[in-house]
Amino acid sequence: MMPPLSRWSRTGAALVALSVPALPAVLPAQARAATADTVALTEWDVPWGAATRPRDPSVDPQGRVWFVGQEGNYVARFDPKTKKFERFEIDPGTNPHTVNVDPTGDAWYAGNRNGMIGRIDGKTGKITRYPMPEAAAKDPHTITFTPKGDLWFTLQNSNMVGFLDKQSGAVKVIPMPTPRSRPYGIVLDKSGRPWFNLFGTNKLGTIDPTSLRVREYVLPDERARGRRIALTTDGAVWYGDYSRGYVGRLDPVSGAVKEWPLPGGGTSMPYAMTVDDADRLWLVETGRQPNRLVAFDPRSNSFVAQIDLGPAVPNTVRHMVFDKTTRSIWFGSDRGTIGRAAVPAPGRKPIG
Repeated sequence: MMPPLSRWSRTGAALVALSVPALPAVLPAQARAATADTVALTEWDVPWGAATRPRDPSVDPQGRVWFVGQEGNYVARFDPKTKKFERFEIDPGTNPHTVNVDPTGDAWYAGNRNGMIGRIDGKTGKITRYPMPEAAAKDPHTITFTPKGDLWFTLQNSNMVGFLDKQSGAVKVIPMPTPRSRPYGIVLDKSGRPWFNLFGTNKLGTIDPTSLRVREYVLPDERARGRRIALTTDGAVWYGDYSRGYVGRLDPVSGAVKEWPLPGGGTSMPYAMTVDDADRLWLVETGRQPNRLVAFDPRSNSFVAQIDLGPAVPNTVRHMVFDKTTRSIWFGSDRGTIGRAAVPAPGRKPIG
């Protein structure tokens, strides 16, 4: 069991030891030097306030971190080198749920309350709008990219998954076969199939990109509710069970499922989730205050890190991404911060 943080600062760094043997790596400089077996935490206050709900960061080719203010109705960019924030004004009533930056540096955001996908040119700031093709597709949610730069995205309450062809601008939406299944987190596998949580039921889903056929995988416990999703290099599909407090693994070939209880137990409410380049799964337990970042190692089938995110005040970390270049996990918090967890290298190859 990891001890609580001995030091934390919204604009400084907290250093927390991993519960694994020393992991040789050199981390970027922090407020205090990070040793080889620590995770360094740093958070920056967003200048527009916690009530704007800064969330869902994405890192562009220049290392700048884009994020949205869902309740503040903006898209923004943070430069970790200069510590400066830049705000992009968007259409009133957009209330973006997420932003994701493509390999060219353009930022794509989901208009969660006005039924559109927006693209901000990373060089000029010009906005291009892509409305949904039908009125029933109301709430674009989370975005992932194909290698060609096309978009797959979820529409939670519309019970659909969408596809946007970047070259033509055409949008297709695919209804889910299970009513009120609530497509949520989404990732893309090596064969080009999107995988997504069906948060309203005990299922995960995928779509054949050619036929657009939907396939659902039923999780063994009817109370299971996967909220975010990740893939390891061996092709396994991982999810955080928000309802029951588990991390789960789906074998997409056999359909077999294995699960492990989170350190926080049944009330841990795992929400944000990502995977690093050593195939360690990182999840945030949001059912406790402070929220806690935990790491699961699929080699040992054990949790190898437990790290408090800030002080014991109301907070929810909803989404995060791993940036391989800087070995950093980026997240937004309901406390009004953009945060970074610098992750040490494990000194081994991925499992795939």
